[in-house]
Amino acid sequence: MINRNKIAIIGAGESGVGAAILAKQKGFEVFLSDKNLITDEYKTTLIKNGLNWEEGQHSIDSILNANEVIKSPGIPDTADIIQKVIENKIPIISEIEFASRYTAATKICITGSNGKTTTTSLTYHILKNAGFNVGIAGNIGKSFARQVADEKFEYYVLELSSFQLDNMYQFHAEISILLNITQNHLDRYNFNMTNYSDSKFRIIQNQNSSNYFIYSADDEIIKQELNNRNITPIKYPFSITKKQPKGAWLEENEITINLNDNTFTMSIFELSLQGKHNVYNSMAAAIAAKILDIRKDVIRESLSDFEGIEHRIEFVTNVHGIEFINDSKSTTVNATWWALESMKKPVVLIMGGVDKGNDYSMLEEMVKEKVKAIICLGKDNKKIHNAFQSLCPIIVDTLSAEDAVNVAYRLGKKGDAVLLSPACASFDLFKDYIERGRKFKTAVKNL
Repeated sequence: MINRNKIAIIGAGESGVGAAILAKQKGFEVFLSDKNLITDEYKTTLIKNGLNWEEGQHSIDSILNANEVIKSPGIPDTADIIQKVIENKIPIISEIEFASRYTAATKICITGSNGKTTTTSLTYHILKNAGFNVGIAGNIGKSFARQVADEKFEYYVLELSSFQLDNMYQFHAEISILLNITQNHLDRYNFNMTNYSDSKFRIIQNQNSSNYFIYSADDEIIKQELNNRNITPIKYPFSITKKQPKGAWLEENEITINLNDNTFTMSIFELSLQGKHNVYNSMAAAIAAKILDIRKDVIRESLSDFEGIEHRIEFVTNVHGIEFINDSKSTTVNATWWALESMKKPVVLIMGGVDKGNDYSMLEEMVKEKVKAIICLGKDNKKIHNAFQSLCPIIVDTLSAEDAVNVAYRLGKKGDAVLLSPACASFDLFKDYIERGRKFKTAVKNL
């Protein structure tokens, strides 16, 4: 028999543990289950908060006794336990959906195949500099649910993945940002781009005519989808190729932000984040800031002094004239394209990992033009060899960050750049992209 006051949480990472803390605080009977072992840090937190949990298994009866299930975004719907929940018609929601029920804060929500973390961090940086009482959460940092439980923020900047959006139903963003849509995670969407696009467009669900939708006017899939959808919120496009009636655009190396004839301009050479992809990210963040009536001098200063994020085109060091750059967060082909686009030196490219249905054809011109050698860092590199063997004279397989760095160093010479930009997930050799990036940096520093 279903317990109307019970919530089951599947997955004991940051998202699940945060949801458990908030659910208990709101008076629910909570049961948290993880089929894997839970880290010592999270176990300590669960015990300290008096929560009921298990690890190494799923107790089916305890989970199916719940009125609602909160699922970790990393768990696919095809997982056996999720299939059982679906069969029993128990609603499944995300931690973001659950937490949003208990906050009246203004939410600036950011999604896209690439650039989410940078744009989220940059937007947060602007709001923080403007003196806003603001938190940053979602797919970054401390979970939204834990912050709703512990903090009293008036604004949240939320990075939202497609997996989080998939289990959000009543949630709505006051300001939504859609950066781009490119092939990513197609293994979770039946290798169907329409399914993936639909997931991304959930960022605008439940928005009304007093809310705002910021989006790339240059993205082909977004443009196509806009023609097929009824968009209710106020639209603010951004573009680096064409002047916009309102929103943001790039003209002669100068960004213009224009909302209701209140304009703000800034040279791209003043931006702390360089490269075309970061012009997009900066425009999106600046539009959000202008919507919130943040002063122009604060926006300008924030766009100029932002230090970037770890694992995203992050300069590591220079060894005997060879520059080492950590772009471990680039887990898509499109993200690697942007990383290569920003390179001004000959590149030794370290790439590979878990392929998510990648089509490497969009990298062909970049590889031909800029890459002198490819170091594969993954267990199965056949697709990379097949894609680039006729374009790149040297392709080497490695199975550790240390080996990849050592080979890259031997192949590089003064004036080259060694770029870790995998275009793939990390789970074959590493826990996540963070571990991959940090092991890369350690290996570089050990040269």
